[in-house]
Amino acid sequence: MTAPRLTGELLVDAMTPAERARAERVEAVLPTLRAHAAEADAKAEFPAGHVGLLRDAGLLGLVVPPEYGGLGGTLRDLAAATFALGTACPSTALAYFFHNTSASRGLLPLEAVRAGLFRDDEEAEVTAFAERVLTTMADGAWLGNFASESVKSSSANIAISTTAEKAPGGWLLTGEKSFGCATGVADTYLVTARLEGTEGADGLALFLVPRTAAGVTSRERWNGLGMRGSANHGIHLDGTFVPSELALTVPGAFTRMLRMSRGSFVGNQLAIAAVYTGAAQAVYDHTLERLTRKTFADSGRPIASSPMHQVLIGDMTQRLETAYLWLRRQLELETSEPPLRDKPAVFAQWRLGKGSVTEACFDVAVGALKACGTSGATMDGTIGRTVRDLAMGLVMTFPAERGRLEVARMATDSVESALFANVRAEQ
Repeated sequence: MTAPRLTGELLVDAMTPAERARAERVEAVLPTLRAHAAEADAKAEFPAGHVGLLRDAGLLGLVVPPEYGGLGGTLRDLAAATFALGTACPSTALAYFFHNTSASRGLLPLEAVRAGLFRDDEEAEVTAFAERVLTTMADGAWLGNFASESVKSSSANIAISTTAEKAPGGWLLTGEKSFGCATGVADTYLVTARLEGTEGADGLALFLVPRTAAGVTSRERWNGLGMRGSANHGIHLDGTFVPSELALTVPGAFTRMLRMSRGSFVGNQLAIAAVYTGAAQAVYDHTLERLTRKTFADSGRPIASSPMHQVLIGDMTQRLETAYLWLRRQLELETSEPPLRDKPAVFAQWRLGKGSVTEACFDVAVGALKACGTSGATMDGTIGRTVRDLAMGLVMTFPAERGRLEVARMATDSVESALFANVRAEQ
């Protein structure tokens, strides 16, 4: 007898038995998340019970290796999970994604150690911090990953101005993190800061900050578009003390660990696009059900059968499949063994793919709005919530235009370099 298809299998094909077992854990929590999605959006609050729900399901350690107490999932598992959660409650899915990004701060440093990127006198600190991150997650703690800040740089997507000043036995953190899910919800905040007196990426360091630590406060509640129930208003740090054992301050550790990612930043960014795709799938299903159930009063035919609605449904289907194609290709590039492409090519694909996925998903929501008309255009309904949720994908991290610009520069710079080399060779 064929097992019923899991939600995550809509995105991730050919799951192994182990992957399917992990996906079944995700499937089990979807009804509860779905039941509280509207309330989370209306209140603009993360449902407090969801932390315990996901903890009890073992999902806070989804991508943590078994030797550190986790489930041993990979990026395939994370993408399937955030997609499935996104069909039920995008806010929870987004917060869960950011929790899991914390694992990269454990996995990548350990890979860098194995690759010989750290000296013997550096390995102990790097290994201890990385293992602490992973065991903390596997033990059921929710981590809020805070990197983004309101300060902008013309040369980077993320600029870090939060500083870490050396103090007896540890460090004092001062600054403001403008975006990071699970503010006031996560047990521990994973904070990226710049060591005082340093410039450039080699001065970036990582700190595990308890939510209740002195000097940690929440920023003003965020009231905007996007996943309103993800508690992403950010934090203030005012001379917050962090013991040395909760810090990774080896110079250049951050940049060396990033060398181990397969493509996008820390190698898991496609899972955030999976959140948006899950939400797009849900509003697509909602629209089809609504339009096939309702009928015209004069003919008795389903509303979905009208030529206009057929065009809209066709457009929505095409845009949803576009999101799937880009996302599946990125997942293949970042998980295939051996690698199909080198890191620069995988990175370039993501810079194109992120915008392509999120724009396509937003188009699905707009199509749902058009197809269902004024009766579906309520702020607290599925379509209204999804339009707002998916609008944030157009700007989160970077807009599609910036990604395309970067890829264009990569392509033209490569050609210019090759042409220059040819001219020199001919002289």
